[in-house]
Amino acid sequence: MAEQSGVPHSNGPDLSGKVALVTGASRGIGEATARHLAACGASVVLAARSTGDIERIAAEIGDKAAAIACDVAAFDKVADAVSHAVQRFGGLDILVNNAGVVDPVARIGESDPDAWGRAVDINLKGVYHGIRAAIPAMRQRGGGVIINISSGAATSVLEGWSHYCATKAAVLMLTRAVHLEHAGENIRCVGLSPGTVATDMQKVIKASGVNPVSKLEWSDHIPPEWPARAIGFLCTAAGRSYDGGDMSLRSADARRAVGLPVPD
Repeated sequence: MAEQSGVPHSNGPDLSGKVALVTGASRGIGEATARHLAACGASVVLAARSTGDIERIAAEIGDKAAAIACDVAAFDKVADAVSHAVQRFGGLDILVNNAGVVDPVARIGESDPDAWGRAVDINLKGVYHGIRAAIPAMRQRGGGVIINISSGAATSVLEGWSHYCATKAAVLMLTRAVHLEHAGENIRCVGLSPGTVATDMQKVIKASGVNPVSKLEWSDHIPPEWPARAIGFLCTAAGRSYDGGDMSLRSADARRAVGLPVPD
């Protein structure tokens, strides 16, 4: 059952009056985040390359949700999504840069240069495009929060993931750069490293058979609702201690802060 918007629920903060844009919102972490932020009271714009799923999800959420087609690799499309949020809901307070790809998994010597470049366009330039488009809108609101979906791959290399590791490492530097340059304008930027999550990306990784992550079982991954709850937490003042860096859900302290189960 879809979470209902308008009334903040017990598993998240009160985000009433806030407006959020979530990229890659058609499934996985993006879908769970859009539903969670709406359940916390925010108005939400769901963005994805195709509109079928996001239109359905937005309809299930209700009047405080909207869907827009957006390829994050194209700056003008991301700018259009930000403009849509401003025109539909009056501004932009929260940006979740979630869109990303890990396929095709390949060792560098066998990698496809065009596919490798496409990963850079989505995973790195897509995040930059979101940041660049959001900052002017957030200035008009007196501030905001940008949450970049990060990964342990930002700091630990994995076989077959050169494109993913390189782009996530670069996104971590973008997070730090935004914090350095715009924290004084009350524009916060923070990364969330969720660990392995039970999404379609894990099916791609499993099928590749490359590196230890592909050997994990489905039950080893956390549900997408957990990072969604962490994102809700990071939208509040309580998450400010993580600004300019990555919050890792592999950390017991981070899980306690969000209210998530902590392994024994």
